[in-house]
Amino acid sequence: MRRLILSDIHANLEALEAILRHAAGSYDDVICCGDVVGYNANPGEVIDWARQHVGAIVRGNHDRVVAFIEEPSDFNLHAQEAAQWTHDRLSPEQLRWLRALPAGPLVFEDFELVHGSPRDEDEYVAERYEVLEMHDLLASRICFFGHTHIQGGWMWTRGGILPLRRPRFGEEETVYELLEDGLFLLNPGSVGQPRDGDPRAAYALWDTEQRTIAFRRVEYDIERAQRKILESGLPERLAIRLAHGR
Repeated sequence: MRRLILSDIHANLEALEAILRHAAGSYDDVICCGDVVGYNANPGEVIDWARQHVGAIVRGNHDRVVAFIEEPSDFNLHAQEAAQWTHDRLSPEQLRWLRALPAGPLVFEDFELVHGSPRDEDEYVAERYEVLEMHDLLASRICFFGHTHIQGGWMWTRGGILPLRRPRFGEEETVYELLEDGLFLLNPGSVGQPRDGDPRAAYALWDTEQRTIAFRRVEYDIERAQRKILESGLPERLAIRLAHGR
């Protein structure tokens, strides 16, 4: 089985379509770590695609806020404006789909799926000390997560914990073998709003037979995505940050 791993699409249709073209023919199923909507200008189109193509998904914090499951108490002003804008443009059916998304963790036969962490769907896991706390919380050998918008991961082996890095500038892919005696916490990065200094759309490919994870980056039409944000009336800051990957 070859699986396409996505997270934090955030209604960025241009980034999503670039990934689907880049990964075409390389996967059999799609997994998503949440935050389908928020920030960008095509929430309805992205939801419709996810409803049709994603095999396993958990909700993200933006999904919950846009669906009016909870108040945006932890959101900055721009995120609040984008959430309200998004809610107002979704159909009742699309909002029902968002409300029905399950909370993580979801545990399957060979992997675990969360948005933030196995402990809390809103927890940010980015630093080594935060990762160390996750070891005893993992319900599966492989756990996929998102939320930080930072691509990469960690591997626990008998020799300790090792970081798994994203592709550097000039690289499209880094590939790691998933050792049979290891534990893995893997973040495919953000499709629609990367925050690791690389503005390219991020995703991962997991080959269960070859036991590999490939972190990938792909260029997309950022200017078009920015133009849509500005023309829609969403906050200008959301357009500016796309070019910087921050």
